Amino acid sequence: MPEFSDPRRRVLISVDMESYSRRNNPLQFRVQQDFRRIMDEAAAELGIERPAWLQQQTGDGELAILPPDAGERALVGNLTPTLDRHLRQYNLGRSPEGRIRLRVAVHQGLVHLDGANGFPGEAVVTVCRLIDSPVLKDALKRRFPQANVALIVSDPIYTDVVCHYQDLRPDLFQKVLAELPDKDFAQIAWLYVPHENAAQESAAGPGREPPPIHPAGPPEQPPTQMFSDIHTSGPAMFGNGNTQHYRGAR
Repeated sequence: MPEFSDPRRRVLISVDMESYSRRNNPLQFRVQQDFRRIMDEAAAELGIERPAWLQQQTGDGELAILPPDAGERALVGNLTPTLDRHLRQYNLGRSPEGRIRLRVAVHQGLVHLDGANGFPGEAVVTVCRLIDSPVLKDALKRRFPQANVALIVSDPIYTDVVCHYQDLRPDLFQKVLAELPDKDFAQIAWLYVPHENAAQESAAGPGREPPPIHPAGPPEQPPTQMFSDIHTSGPAMFGNGNTQHYRGAR
């Protein structure tokens, strides 16, 4: 008999609250309650009841393994816009400390559902690395300070779901390198922010794509010219009223 059961292919979601640790204890308690309520309401709208989600709570968010009948298309296309709508209503008129802003990561892969201390599987590690990637954190903190939610999806999710069904416009996603060097993690992923064009906003920052590599060396420099028999005077020379004459080969 094998020591563990066969893995199952599932959709995985990781969600984190921005700046959770900066809140005092009462605010942390309050936003945890409100976070759960917002997630429950969003899931109910999508038709994926929360009791069916296998959840691993983290205090400032959660890792969730969705049930086998959860549709990837409905989830990827609708979860982030739904969360955005709920958060816009929740955050209206609140102080910065009271607002809830979420980072969301979506991936899919094989998962062991009978782990002794969580859900073993490379897919779980990947979605947790995506949610912690600086490029996603930077999207909320710096690039889109008014956004309520930012989404990052793995390359397979973007290719198989976003591009084929286009419930979210593929051209509004930015191709990024999600990396955590201290975790030896670096993967291509895709960033999306509701009501924003993340692709157009790809200014020089953590989300930019690496510059192209030129196999033959650096780009050729433009040719230079040498001039001869140049006569300058007046303001063209250092000082006033000076005159200098250059003579040399071209």
